Amino acid sequence: MTPPSETLRAPLVVEFPFTRSLGPVQSAFLTGLREQTVLGVRTETGEVLVPPVEYDPATAAELRDLVEVGATGTVTTWAWNPGPRPGQPLATPFAWVLVRLDGADTALLHALDAPGPEAVRTGMRVRIRWAAERSGAITDIACFEPYDSDPVAEPGSHDGRFADPVTGIVAAARLDYTYSPGRAQTRYLHALTERRTVGERCPSCTKVYVPPRGACPTCGVATTHQVEVGPRGTVTTYCIVNIKAKNLDIEVPYVYAHIALDGAGLALHGRIGGIPYDQVRMGLRVEPVWSEDGRYPDHYRPTGEPDADYDTYKELL
Repeated sequence: MTPPSETLRAPLVVEFPFTRSLGPVQSAFLTGLREQTVLGVRTETGEVLVPPVEYDPATAAELRDLVEVGATGTVTTWAWNPGPRPGQPLATPFAWVLVRLDGADTALLHALDAPGPEAVRTGMRVRIRWAAERSGAITDIACFEPYDSDPVAEPGSHDGRFADPVTGIVAAARLDYTYSPGRAQTRYLHALTERRTVGERCPSCTKVYVPPRGACPTCGVATTHQVEVGPRGTVTTYCIVNIKAKNLDIEVPYVYAHIALDGAGLALHGRIGGIPYDQVRMGLRVEPVWSEDGRYPDHYRPTGEPDADYDTYKELL
């Protein structure tokens, strides 16, 4: 086992893809990209905004006047990216650029495929490199590439009508990083591998925080005195989950609850099992059921004890 003095570190992924519907302007814009056409929207003052928006950012007036702009444009500013991350437009070093497409008055953010930063400059002419396969997303523009100067096109009218318009998208949101829990939570995680739950007591207010934070969030003073709590506890509040989460092999509905472990001054979050979801209640006494590898409580189940009196946990709601 890793020595308790060694702070833990581990890769962590936070991912939250979500599905959203599109209004008439965004639908036309993304459908246009699928058809290798870039659409903007004209404001009451005659400005053409690309990407288009449904309401004027200056006046909040509704915008519906779609216009077609060029697939070529001018770099207005840029920044070199020497180390692309997974999911970025290009796998090799590239420049992030703001490009004002011909016929537009605002700039579009995307990637520029260039051999190095010395090949990029403000004012350079570029053109869209279209993706080989397009589905109606901003990634239908694979990137921009350098292009010799050509006449600037005037925006042309467009009614935004395409066959089989894109009406919704799945927006991916993902963050990969290395997480270090720090001294206090490292000790907490090491204790879990021994099927113990530990917190730290504030020397000022004497509350025991689980998981420990290394400092009292109320008093702002450092906490170092370790206290073992539980393993049993009391359900203070709870919610019933009716939506099945991706990669979580738990049948719905199920219950997540705040559980005040005996001796703790703060409730922690845990799933309740071993009881029908509609029988979970405030005051229910529970105990941990450990994961198969014994590294953490998989869920909490009823102990069979009488429910706790409300006055014993009301300060922990």
